[in-house]
Amino acid sequence: MHSDSLRPDGREFDELRPCAIYPHWTKNPEGSVLIECGGTRVLCTASWEDEVPHWRAGRGLGWVTAEYSMIPRATGTRNPREAVAGRNSRSQEISRLIGRSLRMAVDFEAMGECALYIDCDVLQADGGTRTASITGGWLALREAANWALERGLVCKDFIRHQISAVSVGVTGAGEVLDLDYAEDCRAFTDMNVVQTEEGEFVEIQGTGEKAPFTSRQLSLLLELASKGNEELRQKQREAEK
Repeated sequence: MHSDSLRPDGREFDELRPCAIYPHWTKNPEGSVLIECGGTRVLCTASWEDEVPHWRAGRGLGWVTAEYSMIPRATGTRNPREAVAGRNSRSQEISRLIGRSLRMAVDFEAMGECALYIDCDVLQADGGTRTASITGGWLALREAANWALERGLVCKDFIRHQISAVSVGVTGAGEVLDLDYAEDCRAFTDMNVVQTEEGEFVEIQGTGEKAPFTSRQLSLLLELASKGNEELRQKQREAEK
């Protein structure tokens, strides 16, 4: 149920934050995208290498992996650089989520024994950094695939799915789409949903943070996520042009 109380930023319960995607944002990587979702900004880059990790060599298959981190003042207070302080478990968990999600997009046989490294650096955090990283990371991956095709490094397009991700949750306003930090830190339930262009689910991460949730609430949250992801995939397609 949705209460009459407005969300902190005045959005409707099923409304995404303003989203802008800027392709080819830096010149050096094979793919680079800046994605803005409300106050969250993430730089996603894709780097091509002509070999795969040693444990994958000799199979004729490619590889995609991801690394996620925040710059020191992405948040309200400074956090030490992970290169100095050591990688924290949260960043590792998010890196694995991004990697798993983006590997679903790829036909590794068509890719051949090459690897793509997706780096997602949070410049400013206001909730939804992991979902923005997946959505922006897919477009960086798409750019890198186009780069490889143009240079004859692969025989055919190895992108098989369009991938996007969005958060949903249960707050004092009810079931809502695309939580910002103010909502996320007070949510009763928090969920991240990754989907393909057909609306199929790649991964669902959901937790009853302050209270359990019902099957009805789960259905409502997945409906909201499907709506939001379709809108984000439209943003991706517009940025591709």
